[in-house]
Amino acid sequence: MSEKIVSVLDFGAVPGSDEFQDTCIQKAIDECFLAGGGEVRIPAGIFRVRTIRLRSNVTLRLCENAHLEASRNPEDYFMLKYDTVEPVASKDLDESAWERVGGAANSFHIPGSRWNNGVIRCLWAKNVAIIGEPGSVIDGRDCFDEIGEENYRGPHAISILHCENVTLRGYTVVNSANWAQSIKDTKHILVENVENRAGHDGVHITSCEDVTIRGSRFYTGDDCIAGYNNKDILVEDCQINTACSAFRFSGTNVLVQRCNIFAPAKYLFRGSLTVEEKRSGINANDAENTTHRYNMLSLFTYFAEPATIIENPGTNIVIRDCTVDGADRFLHYNYSGNEIWQSGRPMLDIAFENIRAVNISMPLTAYGDPDERVKLWLRNVDASFREGAEAEAFMKAANFEIIAMEDVTIRGLSGKPLMKCWGDPEKGNAVFKNVCCDIPREMWMQYTDEKFICKPI
Repeated sequence: MSEKIVSVLDFGAVPGSDEFQDTCIQKAIDECFLAGGGEVRIPAGIFRVRTIRLRSNVTLRLCENAHLEASRNPEDYFMLKYDTVEPVASKDLDESAWERVGGAANSFHIPGSRWNNGVIRCLWAKNVAIIGEPGSVIDGRDCFDEIGEENYRGPHAISILHCENVTLRGYTVVNSANWAQSIKDTKHILVENVENRAGHDGVHITSCEDVTIRGSRFYTGDDCIAGYNNKDILVEDCQINTACSAFRFSGTNVLVQRCNIFAPAKYLFRGSLTVEEKRSGINANDAENTTHRYNMLSLFTYFAEPATIIENPGTNIVIRDCTVDGADRFLHYNYSGNEIWQSGRPMLDIAFENIRAVNISMPLTAYGDPDERVKLWLRNVDASFREGAEAEAFMKAANFEIIAMEDVTIRGLSGKPLMKCWGDPEKGNAVFKNVCCDIPREMWMQYTDEKFICKPI
């Protein structure tokens, strides 16, 4: 990138104004882009914005205590149809209402769709960055869209599609109306020292390659890290706190390490709000309000919905050196057919290594595909169930090629099978090595012909 540095103040932006400042900010970005690249600086203060489009070779720097405050009108996010610097073809624009098809919005893959709207947009760009200094914030303000996803979700905070070489660092996203960082069909991504508070998913990546998420903090109202059809993913040294799944994820070559994963959630699951609460933008972060949900559903939920052709299956997934406190489930892989989010392509293998998990309440589920059976390894795992948990087993399993438990300790579960299994006992290999639990050896594997029941999440 060139060394050109500009301030949005030089293009007429006024901090603290009640007027939208995105036009001035966009002029600064466009000048840098047309000059071959550079850095656009937003100084301290509150800047009201609608949509900003970041372009190739441009860094958007949110200086110390700079705040971007988003519009709460969902119709303010269609600037792409007016973009004359990099015009977007009409086939790539879609303002229609959200409609679920095959598990996702039918406009999921249309770059300029209503569903892909964002406070900051980036499309078909290379070498871009959003860098935040201490105190910098992107506030999505829980923009309510009655024709958006689930009839209330609005634009993402950051929406990136078809890009290459993306750096996101140092800022905080609060109250994102949909995902905080939505990234699709993009290569070479670094997310570092980013904080996410409330809203929906933290980082959601689909069909991405070479992604590092490092040293970030997730306190989300939906999944912390989500996505599928990804390749070469590293997540490390993150704080993860959620009212849904810590990971709703899949991909090829996925490594999660040294993360602290804990519940109950600091922020509620926004889907549990009433329509009026969603419309008002209330963030009912009141732990005494028992009508809303704060529990973590799962440490790792498999994700592979059928709206995308999946070229990168769930294989070589390793979660290691992590602590887990309060996740209802340890693993949720259910390919039995009643979860559309998992039906796109089966998971092939996953390993948990050096894990300390406390306050579990439900069984680990490993229900694979009969033609592509799952492989599961638990190595050096210490798992304890919370008092009063009604788990019917430590694990519910079917259609597995191998399940290996090595140096595993299970606490707080007795009188129930270690593995409750469905299917042909002649198929699938279970290996137990140095397993310590209160379950009698004769109950370590129990086959059943009862109906398999697993509640979708």
